[in-house]
Amino acid sequence: MADQLSPDEKFDLITRNLQEVLGEDKLKQVLQERELKVYWGTATTGKPHVAYFVPMSKIADFLKAGCEVTILFADLHAYLDNMKAPWELLELRVKYYEQVIKAMLESIGVPLEKLKFVKGTDYQLSREYTLDVYRLSSMVTEHDAKKAGAEVVKQVEHPLLSGLLYPGLQALDEEYLKVDAQFGGVDQRKIFTLAEKYLPSLGYTKRAHLMNPMVPGLTGAKMSSSEEESKIDLLDSKEDVKKKLKKAFCEPGNIQNNGVLSFVKYVLFPLRGEFCIKRDPKWGGDKIYTGFDEVEKDFAEELIHPGDLKASVEAALNQLLEPIRKKFESPELRKLTNTAYPDPSKTKTKGAKGGGGGEDDELAPSRLDIRVGKIISVEKHPDADSLFLEKIDMRGIESQAMLLCASIEGEPRRVEPLDPPEGSSPGEKVFVEGYETGKADERLNPKKKVWEKLQVDLKISDEYVAQWKDKQLMTKLGQITCKTLKGGSIS
Repeated sequence: MADQLSPDEKFDLITRNLQEVLGEDKLKQVLQERELKVYWGTATTGKPHVAYFVPMSKIADFLKAGCEVTILFADLHAYLDNMKAPWELLELRVKYYEQVIKAMLESIGVPLEKLKFVKGTDYQLSREYTLDVYRLSSMVTEHDAKKAGAEVVKQVEHPLLSGLLYPGLQALDEEYLKVDAQFGGVDQRKIFTLAEKYLPSLGYTKRAHLMNPMVPGLTGAKMSSSEEESKIDLLDSKEDVKKKLKKAFCEPGNIQNNGVLSFVKYVLFPLRGEFCIKRDPKWGGDKIYTGFDEVEKDFAEELIHPGDLKASVEAALNQLLEPIRKKFESPELRKLTNTAYPDPSKTKTKGAKGGGGGEDDELAPSRLDIRVGKIISVEKHPDADSLFLEKIDMRGIESQAMLLCASIEGEPRRVEPLDPPEGSSPGEKVFVEGYETGKADERLNPKKKVWEKLQVDLKISDEYVAQWKDKQLMTKLGQITCKTLKGGSIS
């Protein structure tokens, strides 16, 4: 196909559905002379989820346009990013990523022989690369490094030096992989502009940059490996897919931050060219759409019911996932999955009397499903002078909602809501630092007193930060805080 396309047609295919392109003129110049060399890198941290089909579908576009594509498994980056991947698990996670990414590409019909797969530590520990890291670190200011990684590297109150190195290494990868362009999400834009600014200072060519939009997760915020309810795992069963889609944020007529609609736009249409809404004949029967704009228009006008949209996406998604599930049924890949991502709930500590295995052994804060909420209205309680009822927007999350507040006993008792980081969205997951990957209980059993046992250690620090046993409560954007109640308890 690529041989039959003109340079302009290749450019259109390479850039379709992208949110932004830096260096369009350079791309067009290269395409006039030869095929484009592009790379996509992924840090081997949490398990890849269905949002990874978005870059996979673009990689399919690159190959159709004749590009030479390199996929980088950035294992060293995974460790540098606040140790999201423990050193002892790096090799296992690279193997997992390689297997699952190849299975994804095969499920959408991408020929693997046209791709080049590279592991970061295969070249990032070389003498030449290491010297360039030192050269770059003598030029990049702390401010620029921190700014570049703000939307990619995990943000904590006391950042490690490793997180400041991360953006510079990603910039150097462009030179050492010998590419014309780097492809990534728009959240990487600041790293891309850092590369454009500093690579020429090392005597290297400035590259072009291709950016995908960020696909909303099922909660309406960014789909994230560390937020279990925001994503559908590539190995989730059909039952799990149905359950997660049922809970997904998908208000009638609302096309903003709608992860279900975004999946149709950025995955299903590029791969298939059409999308079928399946519905009961009494509601008009099945309808095939050949363009996303028409789907979006009908949903906005409430001609497509959220239940029908979810059911149709569920059917299409299961078709993509089934070959991946089958591949990972092999004993070797099941073992790889379990060792690369050990279940934290099965890592028990011994009890005081030697036996272990009791309820308290698994009393991790990840069992609590805590979310960001937006207070819509406040009303005086009809039966009390001091209690109020709050209506809270949780972005369609089905949970046992209550408002977490800090309080200090006294006369009068002082109570204050907790504050999420600026820019947070309703429905975003709140987690305790170090417990990002655990799975929350679907419903807390009141007889087990899980909340009561964990709540005892929820406090406000002297720096006005919400904590559990000295570990910070956080979202992906930063820490949860309280304005005035230093030392207060959280309930």
